[in-house]
Amino acid sequence: MASRPRSNQNCGAVASWHSRRPHPVSFRHADERRQTKHHRASTRILPFNLALVSRCRMTTMRSAVMNDPVTYSIESNGIGWITFDDPTAKTNIFNVETVACFRNVLGSIAREVVLKAVVIVSGKEGVFIAGADIRLIETIDTPEKAVELSREGHKFLKQIAEFKVPVIVAIHGACAGGGCELALACHYRIASDSPKTQIGLPEVQLGIIPGWGGCVRMPRLIGVRMALDYILKGSLLPGIVAKKRGLVDEVVPAAILKDQARKVALRLAKQGKPRRPSFLENAWPFRSIICSQARKMTQARTRGNYPSPPRAIDVIEQGLGMSVDAACELEAQKFSEVGVTPESKNLIRVFFLREDNRKLTVDAWFPKEQAAPAKPARIQRVGVIGAGVMGSGIAQWISSRGFEVRLRDVKPEFVAKGMQNIAQLYQDGVKRHKLTAIEASHAMARVTATTDWTGFETCDLIIEAVVEDIRIKRPVFEQLSKLLRPDAILATNTSAIPIDEIASCATNPERVIGIHFFNPVSRMPLIEMILGPRTGKATAGAAVAFAKSLGKQIVVCKDSPGFLVNRLLLPYLNTAGHVLMEGTDVRTIDDALLDFGMPMGPLRLIDEVGVDVSYHVALELAHYFGDRMKVADVLVKMNEAGLKGKKGGKGFYVYEGGKETVNPEIGKFLAVSTSPRQLSRKEITDRLVGVMIDEAKACLKEGVVRSPDEVDFGMIMGTGFPPFRGGLMRYAQSIGKA
Repeated sequence: MASRPRSNQNCGAVASWHSRRPHPVSFRHADERRQTKHHRASTRILPFNLALVSRCRMTTMRSAVMNDPVTYSIESNGIGWITFDDPTAKTNIFNVETVACFRNVLGSIAREVVLKAVVIVSGKEGVFIAGADIRLIETIDTPEKAVELSREGHKFLKQIAEFKVPVIVAIHGACAGGGCELALACHYRIASDSPKTQIGLPEVQLGIIPGWGGCVRMPRLIGVRMALDYILKGSLLPGIVAKKRGLVDEVVPAAILKDQARKVALRLAKQGKPRRPSFLENAWPFRSIICSQARKMTQARTRGNYPSPPRAIDVIEQGLGMSVDAACELEAQKFSEVGVTPESKNLIRVFFLREDNRKLTVDAWFPKEQAAPAKPARIQRVGVIGAGVMGSGIAQWISSRGFEVRLRDVKPEFVAKGMQNIAQLYQDGVKRHKLTAIEASHAMARVTATTDWTGFETCDLIIEAVVEDIRIKRPVFEQLSKLLRPDAILATNTSAIPIDEIASCATNPERVIGIHFFNPVSRMPLIEMILGPRTGKATAGAAVAFAKSLGKQIVVCKDSPGFLVNRLLLPYLNTAGHVLMEGTDVRTIDDALLDFGMPMGPLRLIDEVGVDVSYHVALELAHYFGDRMKVADVLVKMNEAGLKGKKGGKGFYVYEGGKETVNPEIGKFLAVSTSPRQLSRKEITDRLVGVMIDEAKACLKEGVVRSPDEVDFGMIMGTGFPPFRGGLMRYAQSIGKA
């Protein structure tokens, strides 16, 4: 149907709240905006100021037409369309300008006498509304500012929730944070079935809670149990899953999303706003029981290190016994309690480190060469040598991103096992709704396997992932050097061996680079990109572009034994072994680091990685760094005894029947100390984290990485160093050891 476009004369060029790097709550990027002197003066007063709405009304129609981020039109059938499409940004996010304009559009369209229903849509492909401007959240420095920010969001979304006619939201693309809260305030939700459509409230990942009604409206819509699960995890749900959970009412193909929204709008224009069922679990005392369980589970998972989840639980539990307005005020108060915490500021910093990583180039590593070309050599076909756990994991992930993969191992049974592992990874992905069964089938078909060298001559990149032994890796590189095209890239997935030692046998060492994936490849976000002394800039640029296309985060390192992550991690694990031998028990050591915020205790991590693998990597580093990385005797003895860790059923712990208990025989691998000493948890943490800090300082001094930020980012993404502490070097700074 034809539409009559309306410009909103009440909206205009309000000075943007964006600073040099505006970012949304959903971890999406937004274009850079310009700030005026007038803007900087006004924004120091209040994050969201209604005076700015008045300024919107003073702009001319022309400026509104050219620059309005939110516009509306009304069809002859009485269906109004509100379109959010900020022309100055790649994504739609909420800031002072967009919220003010949105509120004025709501006011303007409400005055249309022919209006029967409203549909809210996005003009961006792949993004509905990505959330609030994180720079705005970052500037909150007092509880009062936090409360005001939350209250203004509540007023905005109350306009939608209490709108005079039904409001339907048609979601295609990222709908996170404030975008999801807007959807919750609408009366009917339709989502596309596109993989781009992800819906949820990820605020806890920034150390805050949903502050625009998310903690209030979500449990009323889907029940307290599921709302707690999504809010406390910060989960983003695909449209299909959101439909099953009741978060959206319909899921349709993206091509017919607007047509279906129009049909629903016409139906609701006649029937009125839909009534929603109530949930027995939301009533007292059921909600109190559920929330009590959630508190216990959250405490066990976070050990009290994250202040935002308990506040979210409080709002959900108490708010369900209040009116929506009273619950929103409670939410604002709880939002103010977490918006200014060190944990929130550190988590926001980590978010920006992640965003900066998307812009990573290798130019700084090659200062004497010209800037890398805008489009590095394109990689299309990839070879993987080694079909073990790492090799098959790498092959699966690469094929899932659309690349053709040729996989090789020396024996048919090794190849068969690798292909079976790849198939299992795809099956798991389908179960977790990461992709459809058809997509998994197509991706699996992109992997072919062999025991010979056929097919590798056409590869643009080959990744070696054989056993971590230089005596095995060198012959592989010698063979590949004979097969590869002169312009092909040869990479090694080594976790510790210097790249130059491997590249020395290659015909074109400038085409050799380290691409270190972490296990499990499908879940670990980091890749270490290691530049050998002879690695060329074109090779490095193409490898970084390839890693980005895989959706991975990247830390570029200078060639050095252990690179960054393992060079810092192995001394930490090794020191845990020394502390054990000195008299502190297994459980106390692991619990100390769990309390600190690590995802797994150091001795439990050795079991997870494999006692044998940990021993060999530690031995490799000891070869280069001497006594300061001397392998703990307990690791030596356990390896000699054939203990493998979790994969073998026994290490520092015994793994039976899905349970793990401390290995009662661990004492026989420990030398009897003449003066055994049980360290306190603080002493354990200070010692183990301290060795990582010292090694990080050495890496910075040697130029292994270029900045403390890279250390922080690498350790968070590669080891799970607690993000709420901001990273290893940020933590060192906080305790005066930077």
